[in-house]
Amino acid sequence: MPTFNYQFTVEAPQAAVVAFHHDTSVLKMLTPPPLFVQLHYFEPLGEGSRAKFTIWFGPLPVHWQVVHSKVNESGFTDTQVAGPLKKWQHRHEFVAVTSDVTEVRENITYEYGDGFKGRINRLMYAKLSLTLLFTARKAITRRYIKKSLRSKNV
Repeated sequence: MPTFNYQFTVEAPQAAVVAFHHDTSVLKMLTPPPLFVQLHYFEPLGEGSRAKFTIWFGPLPVHWQVVHSKVNESGFTDTQVAGPLKKWQHRHEFVAVTSDVTEVRENITYEYGDGFKGRINRLMYAKLSLTLLFTARKAITRRYIKKSLRSKNV
């Protein structure tokens, strides 16, 4: 089964990075153009919480349903229960490097389906596509958390 790993640091305490990622509306912020996320149902992040959303790749809607597990102060996992891939499990980890620097670790295991849908997913969820997505998420996360910390210090 393919895996994708991505990590980066954020100049912020672990608690700030965790709070940012535990906000269920953050998925919309973390999805860069030309993608668009439409949230249909999103329970507050917790053990067994569920989310239902659509990611639009231009005019192409991709429907997802996930369940969250292993939710704690150091991360959480979302597992696809219905969606475009045969399997998808995404672990988010937040590790304090120092009191003011946190490392964000993203680990995804996934499996493409068969047939035409599988071939399309090989393009949409290729390692290059995921790298571009998470590079954008890194910049968005850093910018948003920096802005949030600045506004609290004013």
